[in-house]
Formats: sequence, C-alpha cells, structure tokens
Amino acid sequence: MNVELRALEDNNTWSIVSLPPGKKPIDCKWVYKIRYQADGTIERYKARLVAKGYTQQFGIDFLDTFSPVAKLVTVKILLLLAAIHGWHLTQLDVTNAFLHGDLHE
Repeated sequence: MNVELRALEDNNTWSIVSLPPGKKPIDCKWVYKIRYQADGTIERYKARLVAKGYTQQFGIDFLDTFSPVAKLVTVKILLLLAAIHGWHLTQLDVTNAFLHGDLHE
C-alpha cells in the first residue's frame, strides 16, 4: 500500500482543488491481492487505489472512456512476426503504467 501511495505522489497524480457547486466527488477504495509464484508460494502482496467510477453517469460526469490495453489481435500478429523472423521476445511490466499518461481534462 505504501508503494502505491508513493507512486501516486511521485507522479503528481492529483492536486487539491475546490469542488464545483452541485458536484459530488467520486469515492475510492483499496483493492488487495496476493500474487503467487508457480509453486504456490506467495510472491508479493499488492494494493491498488481504485475510483468507484460506476457511480458516474454518462453525459453528466463523463463523455468518453479509454483503456490503454493492447488488442489480442495485435499481440498475435507480433508473436507471428517474431516466429517467422526468429526474433527473441522479452516480457516486461511497467509499474503503475497508467500514471505515466497525461490527461488534459
């Protein structure tokens, strides 16, 4: 939980502002998960702070949604190209990747 909070603070994820008249803030909650290794032992404990976006209403609180996730067909094409050309593949995980994007809203 402390790692998640530190990442949010280090990336200047939020700023304190006054709430416009007639608007309600979106609540948030902590979600906890245990990551296991292949042999069943605990690898690490994870915590995420998530917004309860399901309380928003389309057209009132938001107009569009976006999720920066690769489509499965894109992944399959990249794997196909790697197999054809004999390329070596490497996997990586970007910690708190969603914090590295800029929103202009």
